[in-house]
Amino acid sequence: MKKAMSLLLVLILMFTLVTGCTSNEEPATTEATTAVAGETTAAMSEDPSFDNVFVNIGTGGTAGTYFPLGGAFAEIWNTHIKGINATAQSTGASVANINLLIDGEVEVVIVQNDTALYAHDGVMMFDGKPFEKLRGLATLYSEPLQIVTTDPNIKTVADLKGKKVAVGAIGSGVEANARQIIAAAGMDFEKDIDPKFLSFAEASSGLKDKQVDAAFLTAGIPTAAIQDLSAQNDVYIVAIEGNVAATLKDNYKFFTDYTIPANTYKGQTEDVASLTVKSMLCVSADLDEELAYQLTKQIYENLDRVVLAHNVGKYITKETALDAMPIPLHPGAERYFNEK
Repeated sequence: MKKAMSLLLVLILMFTLVTGCTSNEEPATTEATTAVAGETTAAMSEDPSFDNVFVNIGTGGTAGTYFPLGGAFAEIWNTHIKGINATAQSTGASVANINLLIDGEVEVVIVQNDTALYAHDGVMMFDGKPFEKLRGLATLYSEPLQIVTTDPNIKTVADLKGKKVAVGAIGSGVEANARQIIAAAGMDFEKDIDPKFLSFAEASSGLKDKQVDAAFLTAGIPTAAIQDLSAQNDVYIVAIEGNVAATLKDNYKFFTDYTIPANTYKGQTEDVASLTVKSMLCVSADLDEELAYQLTKQIYENLDRVVLAHNVGKYITKETALDAMPIPLHPGAERYFNEK
């Protein structure tokens, strides 16, 4: 009897030890599972994903710089952000792009930084109609003011007097720059020149056909429209310097000095002094913060694709992305640039 009781006690003790060990191991297993789940969640959060979001980017004319860059940005976003359907569309450039953004027809635009400032503050071509929701994603590269001619006798801005001059599309940033430059030279835009409101491609054709004597362009160099022109013509870039440059810099703080290097175009054998604005990416303040973050991030993590699209891509860097930013930064872009 005693032996039976002893055996029963031993069995009870063994059962207790086994169940005790099992209960102690369960929390450890749960913690490990939780840790793995946490790591998986973290990994998933790093993989950008959206639910069939359309992103239209307003660029410029097909012969300019914005269009190929916009195409590269759209390709990057489609490749690296799941659920994004991005497309680049040809537009009338800066001013037209701002209006498309205001109307909700595009989500991202490439514009000149001076035009962005006008739109945000409601001045110049946006007089009395400020778009206070305009936000920046980044500034991109310098866009020098280029006055192009095939006439070697046009050497200064003053020599444009009485000439037929392509001044950009109506309402464009180029038109605004042309008006500013003509005024800084002491001339009247309507009376002292014969303005022709033409796109870059139209201006190039006009110069080839001798329908215009000179053309204003504000674009990254080399500009495709001028390269096309120089394939069969020597081109000359008119300097913006001296009192004209000084007046422009005094009146408009976004202008800075710029030198167009010799041989940028066929026939342009010397450096040319000019001024520059900067191109930039703009969105509405209403754009989702995570989307703005990813759009910005993927550009700067895939700059090799941007360089392939156009030579100016080599000037687009994270280190210069906030230079000459004229308007408030979107919180999504700000989060990206604040990351270590």
